[in-house]
Amino acid sequence: MTAQAMRYILLALGLLVMSVSVAAESAPPCASIADAAARLQCYDAQDVARAAPARSYLTRSWDLDNRDDELLGDGQSPLRPYRTSYLIVRRSDNTNAFPASPTHAADALPLDIENTEMKFQISQKAKVLNALKFNTLGIAGMRLWAAYTQQSNWQAFNTGNSSPFRETNYAPELILTLSTGNQAGLKLINVGWLHNSNGRDLGGSRSWNRTYVQGGWESDTFALLARGWWRIPESLSNDDNPDIEDYYGRADIMLRWEPLDQRQVVNLTLSNNLRADPNRGFLQLDWATPVTLSKSAKLHLQLTSGYGESLIDYNFRQTTLGLGVSFRDW
Repeated sequence: MTAQAMRYILLALGLLVMSVSVAAESAPPCASIADAAARLQCYDAQDVARAAPARSYLTRSWDLDNRDDELLGDGQSPLRPYRTSYLIVRRSDNTNAFPASPTHAADALPLDIENTEMKFQISQKAKVLNALKFNTLGIAGMRLWAAYTQQSNWQAFNTGNSSPFRETNYAPELILTLSTGNQAGLKLINVGWLHNSNGRDLGGSRSWNRTYVQGGWESDTFALLARGWWRIPESLSNDDNPDIEDYYGRADIMLRWEPLDQRQVVNLTLSNNLRADPNRGFLQLDWATPVTLSKSAKLHLQLTSGYGESLIDYNFRQTTLGLGVSFRDW
């Protein structure tokens, strides 16, 4: 990495942390409220919040206790965090200069790609149908969500090639959440439909559709989400990546550890093709801890290794290490 690239990295991270620090909201203290009744109501709300048990990760992620509307209020946006939103500068040990698939041959000339780039992810979800409460076959209720995740790899330091966006992956999703009502153990079952594509044409196009079933288990500080999926078939003439499951995988698990003081979060995601020979998979380890300059951003470290870091690289093995900031998640 050149000294100029390093300066760009430090400048970008510095500006980002400063911006999120300025954007962080801080609620006024109850003592500053002039109206006596409103001031008393503020203090009462604080007392209730302190007395109420903390909502666990899966509970607040999927509103399993049906408290979102109560806590967020009528004036809040219906959007909720889904997957972690972040901005990092990352470096790969190997660049895919000749991306190809069984139905799309590689270009004759190598792509002009640098090992160091910026990667960011934006992810939100919203309720389509509010909770329906019942008690049948161990299921206490259900709700329907619509989600959207966008992940981009930006060659920001590749100034000789006009700093292009190398690839952007788009992932709209529908998720039916079935709540068990359990306080620990199996707390939810998600049934989902997921589309993944990179919006490109000709040889660079990659896309697929899946349906999946996911279970969520939880203890005080650990959460486990395990998911298996079935790829919706496509005709060979329309299939950009017919062997994607052999590389990207057929199932994944996510392990999350967050201490009770919520001072840091560790996420480990593992996917695998569930084949003995050849066995292929992907690992992503994320660690985040609050940045002292801001309540809305966390210092974020990310390590990835294996196949499927992005759609264009679904059949390309690499290891990446990134550092940046992540924003409020559940």
